[in-house]
Amino acid sequence: MLPVMEAFYTVQGEGMHTGVPAYFIRLGGCDVGCVWCDVKESWEAEKWPILGIEEIVDHALIYPGRMVVITGGEPLMYNLDPLTTLLKERGFSTHIETSGAHPFSGHFDWVCFSPKKFKAPHPSIYENADELKVVIFHKSDFDFAEKHAALVKEDCKKLLQPEWSKSSQVMGAIVDYVKTHPNWKISLQTHKFMDIP
Repeated sequence: MLPVMEAFYTVQGEGMHTGVPAYFIRLGGCDVGCVWCDVKESWEAEKWPILGIEEIVDHALIYPGRMVVITGGEPLMYNLDPLTTLLKERGFSTHIETSGAHPFSGHFDWVCFSPKKFKAPHPSIYENADELKVVIFHKSDFDFAEKHAALVKEDCKKLLQPEWSKSSQVMGAIVDYVKTHPNWKISLQTHKFMDIP
């Protein structure tokens, strides 16, 4: 049983799987508290209906895409083993977007780790991360990104993403940084340009 704020079928708008049709499961509850979070309404878990994993997966099966992204809130507040096991049994590729602030759980084909300064990641995230996506809000975030890049697996994909409201101020610095640090790529929130969820 998990608190589900919303679940919807769309196109992944950011990160390494940009452009892929995906069913998003947004769990309620977050104790990280990013000041620039664009889904602050997800923070209070008790506001959202508690659904069984069978019902959650049945809703996902309605749509033709077979990539599921579990997000939040902070999805690792919950043990995700039962949900991801059932999703994989039903033929889904399982992805997660997490700050890594809680112990790792679940069976995932892709783990997007997006660390936040507001709450330190749990050490278990580093060995599981396939993608390190750092939101750039301030120039100090480049050093923050490198601190975490030093801890993930060597083959972990590294992305810098401008915080949406600061894009015009930070984009030039991100472009310059990636040009001089080619182990990084740029991620954009393309879903916001496309005006889709």
